[in-house]
Amino acid sequence: MEFEVSYSLDNEQQFWDELEEIVSANCKTHELIDNTLRAYLSFTTNYKDEYLQSEYAIARCSYKLLESAVFKAHQDYVRRQIIYGLLQEDITATLHLIAAFLLFDGRQHEETFEMMSSEGGFSRLLELIRAKQDGDTGLHRMLLELLYEMSRIQRLRSEDLILIEDEFIVYLLQVIEGFSDDVNDPYHYPVIRVLLVLNEQYMVSAHDPGPSQTRHPPPNKVIKVLSESGSVYKTFGENIILVLNRESETSLQLLILKLLYLLFTTSATYEYFYTNDLHVLVDVMIRNLLDLPLTSSALRHTYLRVLYPLLAHTQLRNPECHYKREELLKVLYMMTSSSGAGMMHFGGVDETTKRLVGRCVQVPWLRDAEEQQETELSKKFLGIGINVRAGESSLSVMEVASHKERPGVQTPSRGRDAGKVAAMKDTEIPTGDSIDQHEVGNGVSLRNERVENSVDELKSPFEVEGEA
Repeated sequence: MEFEVSYSLDNEQQFWDELEEIVSANCKTHELIDNTLRAYLSFTTNYKDEYLQSEYAIARCSYKLLESAVFKAHQDYVRRQIIYGLLQEDITATLHLIAAFLLFDGRQHEETFEMMSSEGGFSRLLELIRAKQDGDTGLHRMLLELLYEMSRIQRLRSEDLILIEDEFIVYLLQVIEGFSDDVNDPYHYPVIRVLLVLNEQYMVSAHDPGPSQTRHPPPNKVIKVLSESGSVYKTFGENIILVLNRESETSLQLLILKLLYLLFTTSATYEYFYTNDLHVLVDVMIRNLLDLPLTSSALRHTYLRVLYPLLAHTQLRNPECHYKREELLKVLYMMTSSSGAGMMHFGGVDETTKRLVGRCVQVPWLRDAEEQQETELSKKFLGIGINVRAGESSLSVMEVASHKERPGVQTPSRGRDAGKVAAMKDTEIPTGDSIDQHEVGNGVSLRNERVENSVDELKSPFEVEGEA
């Protein structure tokens, strides 16, 4: 039986009671399921402005359907019908409810996002994000969240990546610039994450072609736009450093490190960041390298792969911009020392760490001839020779591109899990407090806290797996 709204509700409790009755219908055929879904969307759309004004209310509404008997008994069919609604619906309020359902369902069941991709959901989200930019801000943010989540759990098809135009990337960067005075604006986080995950998709497409990829990989539009107009979009750079400082989720740290790697290895973007931002980034990387426990060798390798071009290619290479040289050398020494503080802090040293540290200490300004004493110290303790022609490994970009972690897995922390290890005596190592004193770019202060995301608070936890 199709539900039709023919009266006004007296209060909010009556709204939730009526909604519960709709989703509790006994549905044994596809026709009855369709009637229930139409009743659900019609009822919630009609009363959205009155009773579904908050993100919490939208989430509660979605979980009414997710926890219903009809969904539990016919999950695939209900998902597909809701996805068809996303592809065909134009009413803003209805789209908001559809997007919310798919987002919360997909965060618990990744097959939802896979089904969206197979049904053409990626191109539809690109279209809706541009079309709804001046409408319901809650819907717009929900669409951005949906695009991010479905793009980070699976490899996008080349035909989907080709649909991304320069104008779409420019639009996202302009959104960030438009709210540059408010770093906690709710638009910042979802827009930044979409740009980060699209960059990762481009990297994977370029350096790990899939078996079905028959054409040349599409160009990386994120790097392309920043190469051509990076000076116009500085706020994005400021914010990814801020997020790296705050973020404890490994997968998002990796997304940021992948973008940083490309920015620091692409000549047109060597100097995309303000010098002061680079100083803050060095502080963050020193702190994070020291904070990673022994089990996080893969993440440590990625940090080191980014550290080399950061020190060698950016304006940090200029004498007037050198920063934390002594601290950097001591951290690198600790990571490869087989005795003393290094052994106590990092444990056994693997060959990849030795190789990557060796690359970093070859940065000319770290081994300046005028500091011969420290250069000899690094040679002695690192156990390596200085080869002036050594540079980046041709495999580094593939290693960076392929390093992934399941969403929701938190980065292990010495400070959080077992207390800080005071391994560098008489050396001041940057902490969250010292980083707070830096000002990023045009005055955005780094704070040692995570960016708040009220939608994420409702996300059901994923099963946690160890680092790959």
